[in-house]
Amino acid sequence: MRTLRILTWHTHGSYLYYLSQVPHEFYVLSKPDRPPGYGGRCGHFPWGANVHDLPAAQLADTRLDCVLYQDDHQYLHDRLALLTPEQQRLPAIYLEHDPPRDHPTDSRHPVDDPAMLLVHVTPFNALMWDNGRTPVRVVEHGVPVPPVRYQGELARGLVVVNHLARRGRRLGADLFADLRQQLPLDLIGMAADEAGGLGEVQHDALPAFMARYRFFFHPVRYTSLGLALIEAMMLGQPVVGLATTELATVIENGRSGILDTRPDYLAAGMRALLLEPGLARELGERGRTLARERFGISRFVADWCRVLAEVCP
Repeated sequence: MRTLRILTWHTHGSYLYYLSQVPHEFYVLSKPDRPPGYGGRCGHFPWGANVHDLPAAQLADTRLDCVLYQDDHQYLHDRLALLTPEQQRLPAIYLEHDPPRDHPTDSRHPVDDPAMLLVHVTPFNALMWDNGRTPVRVVEHGVPVPPVRYQGELARGLVVVNHLARRGRRLGADLFADLRQQLPLDLIGMAADEAGGLGEVQHDALPAFMARYRFFFHPVRYTSLGLALIEAMMLGQPVVGLATTELATVIENGRSGILDTRPDYLAAGMRALLLEPGLARELGERGRTLARERFGISRFVADWCRVLAEVCP
């Protein structure tokens, strides 16, 4: 397949970094002072030479083959305000990162265009959205095998959620607050200090930081499948989480992690992992095998290559 020149936005840094492993050229839109969503090639990720910072002022003069939208504002506003009429007619993909927010079953996706392709990151998300006339594909997450392995010597649980305090019940802020009164739990992520957490850990330092903790706790009620959770599984770290959304298809309770909808059951499972390091290692190793089979970066890259070849034959 020919190498494509793809316009996109810096919506989720980790996802964009993994997406850039796909062998195409990515032009990432930026604005002065790099406000959220317009960071371009920024941050602490080890971007490859195929990731290009594209100032919005230069967009009209840039030759492109495809546009990859990643949120509503980009599609509803930037498409009309920033792209030329010719660029608006380019082959286009909308990458939907989340399940529907307003109503879990009756939300119509903002894209309703049979000429576009709508890519969901989990089968659950694709099921719950009303996708209208837009053709749908699912490309599940993919992450590289980390350079370190699970150790688990720190008898504590780790929660990794960005902006947990302001995102509230949907991301499990209340569950984290309640359970940390009973169990040794630490929180990291953007603005983690707002919820009594430790702060943010840079992406390249995250695997080694995570590997020391006995287990990974995912308190999220309703969102997409988190990359940090998959990265924990890749380490061989046992996951404790709610049996909701796509996670219910990933973890088998009592075999490759601990999964339930009862907080008291999850708390009991965490206590067992703290008391029994061997159990934690056993569950984590099974989870690691599963993650490598389902969420390997080579499968992710191959899936994206197929999607792009379909849109830009």
